[in-house]
Amino acid sequence: MKATTMVVAIAVLSQAAGAQSKDEQAIREAGRAWQRYVARQHVDSIVAIHTPDAMVMFGNSPVMKGSPSIRAGWGEIVKLPGLDMHWTPTRIDVASPTVATEYGTYTDSYDGPTGKVSDAGTYVTIWHKVRGKWRVALDAPVSNQPAPPGMPPETSDFVARSGGSLAWSDFAPPGFPSGAKISVLQGDPFSAGQFVVRLSFPDGYQVPLHWHPTAEYVTVMSGGLQFGMGNVVDMSATQSYSPGDFVYIPPRHAHFLQTRGATVVQLNGLGPFQMNLGTPK
Repeated sequence: MKATTMVVAIAVLSQAAGAQSKDEQAIREAGRAWQRYVARQHVDSIVAIHTPDAMVMFGNSPVMKGSPSIRAGWGEIVKLPGLDMHWTPTRIDVASPTVATEYGTYTDSYDGPTGKVSDAGTYVTIWHKVRGKWRVALDAPVSNQPAPPGMPPETSDFVARSGGSLAWSDFAPPGFPSGAKISVLQGDPFSAGQFVVRLSFPDGYQVPLHWHPTAEYVTVMSGGLQFGMGNVVDMSATQSYSPGDFVYIPPRHAHFLQTRGATVVQLNGLGPFQMNLGTPK
C-alpha cells in the first residue's frame, strides 16, 4: 500500500515538474519573441504580449498602465535611433498554473544627441497565463547605473549681454535648412538646466515640422513669423506674430513656422534642448 502511494506521489510530482518545465520554456520563448518585436518595431505585437491591464515601471518615468499607455510608451522606445535592447532571464519561478515570475538582466543602448546612451540592470517580470497563453502582467526593470543628477542650481553670477555685440554661430540641426544662427545668452542649451538663446532666421526661412520633449517660451524680438501647430504643415492655419509677441509651446507638441523678413526670436527653456523632426509617436 505504501509502495503504491509512493508511486502515485512520484508520478504526480513528475507531471508537475514536466508542466512547470513546459511553462518555463513557453515563457522563455515569449520573451525571445518580445525581443524580436522590439527589434522589428512591431508595437502591436509588443502590446499583445501584455495583459490588457498590465503595468510597465521604467525608472524615472511615469508608470505605463493598460494597453493604450503601453502602446504609446513602447511606440516611442522602438523609434529611438540605433536602439539595441536585450534581456536574459536568470530564473523563472512558476508559482501556479497561471502565475510565474521571471528574474533577469538587461542591456540597452541608443544614439543620443551627443553620442551613444547605454544602460544595464536587472528586471522582474510577472507573467499571467490568459486563455492558455503567457502574458506580461508587470514589467519592472531596475537600472544599475548611477541616478541622474538633479537640476543644476541657478548660477549666482551676474550675466549681461549687449545686443549689438552678441556672438552668433550657425544653427543647422539635421533636417533644417541652412541660414539660421544661434547666440547663447545664458546657460548651456544642450545640458540640463535653464537656458536662454536667440535664434536669427533669414526672410522666408521655413522651420520644418518638429517637436521637443521640453517646453519652449518664445518671444519675437524683430521681424515676424507665421507659426502653426499640428501633425501636418498647413500654412493656411498659422497665426501671425510680430515683435513683442510671445508664444508658449508645450512639451511634445509638433509645430512649424515661416519667417516674414529677417527675424530674431528669443527662446527660454530647460535643457537639454532636443529637436525631433515630425510628430511624437
